[in-house]
Amino acid sequence: MEKSSEKLTDINQIGEFGLIDLITKDFEIVNDSTELSIGDDAAILNYKNQKTIVSTDMLVEGVHFDLSYFPLKHLGYKAVVSSISDICSMYGITKQITVSIAISNRFKLESIKELYSGIKHACKRYNVDLIGGDTTSSLKGLVISVTAIGCTSKSGYVTRSGSKPNDLIVVTGSLGGAYLGLQVLEREKQVFLVNPNNKPDLSKYKYVVERQLKPEAKSEIIEFFLENKIKPTSMIDISDGLSSEIIHLTKNSGNGCIIYEDKLPISQETVETCEEFKLEASTIALSGGEDYELLFTIDSKDLKKIEQNNELTVIGYITKESNTNLITRDGKTTPITSMGWKSF
Repeated sequence: MEKSSEKLTDINQIGEFGLIDLITKDFEIVNDSTELSIGDDAAILNYKNQKTIVSTDMLVEGVHFDLSYFPLKHLGYKAVVSSISDICSMYGITKQITVSIAISNRFKLESIKELYSGIKHACKRYNVDLIGGDTTSSLKGLVISVTAIGCTSKSGYVTRSGSKPNDLIVVTGSLGGAYLGLQVLEREKQVFLVNPNNKPDLSKYKYVVERQLKPEAKSEIIEFFLENKIKPTSMIDISDGLSSEIIHLTKNSGNGCIIYEDKLPISQETVETCEEFKLEASTIALSGGEDYELLFTIDSKDLKKIEQNNELTVIGYITKESNTNLITRDGKTTPITSMGWKSF
C-alpha cells in the first residue's frame, strides 16, 4: 500500500475541547425529545409520558475489529448500528446516542475525523442525534463505546422472556454472511502480509464483506410491526449467533424450541462462499455472529401479517419442553448448543 505524502495532524495540537468541537460541529438535531445536546455537562431529554430504553455497546481494537482491513468510517458506522440494533430488539426506536473513544498517540486528527464521518452517516441514516460522550487517551489501540437511547411505542416494549408454547419463531434477513465476510478479510490480510504488492479483488465477495464491514440495524422492521399492529412475544438481536440467541430466548421464557434446518434463511452468496471455504452453510448460519438480524417469537394468529414482508422467515416454534432442538434436512433431531461469539 502506498503511503500518503500528506502531513497529518497530531491531536494534541488542538486539544480535547478543540477535538470535540471539530468532530461534533456538523451533527444536526432531528428529534424533538433532544432538549439540550452537546455543549453542557450533560444532555437533557424530554420524553414526556414515554418509557426510555438505554443500551451500551463497546468495541475494542484487536478484540472486535482489525484496522488493517476495517476502514475507520465503516467502524464508526458499525459501532452506532450495533447499539441501535439493541434498541430495535426491545421493540424501541432510537432517538439519541453518546459516543466515547479512547485513542492512542498513533492516531492522527484525520483518522478521528474519518471515524466520526461514519458515525455521522449512521446518525443521518437512522434519524438519531449525537448528544455527547467522552474522549480520552489509550496506551494501546482504539476503544469506542456507544450508548443508544430510545423510547417505546404506546404498546410498550418487548423482552427476551415472553414467549409461550406454540409461538412461531421468526428471523429477519439472512444469516451467516457477516462471519463469511470476516473469513474473506482475514484470508486477504494473510495474503497481503506475505506479498504487500498483492491487490485483492473483493468484488466476488461484495455481499458478505459488506455484511461484516457495514451491517444495518432492522429499524424498518420495527416500523413494519407498528404499522401492522404486530407485537412480538419475545425478541433479541443476532449479534452472537443464532444458536446462542435462541438459547437465550428459550431459557429466559422457561421453555424450548424446534428449529428447522431447511428453513434457515441463507443467501446464495453466503452458500457459495461457504463452499469455497469448505464450510457447512447451516453451521455458519447457526453459529456465525454480527448479522444484527432480529430473532423473535409471535403468536400464530399474526402469521398472515408477517407473510406480507419478504424480510421475515418462520424457522420454527416454541415448545413446552425445555429442550432446544434442530430438525435436520434428513429429518433427524439434534440438540442446539451455543456455538456463537463468547466475550471471555
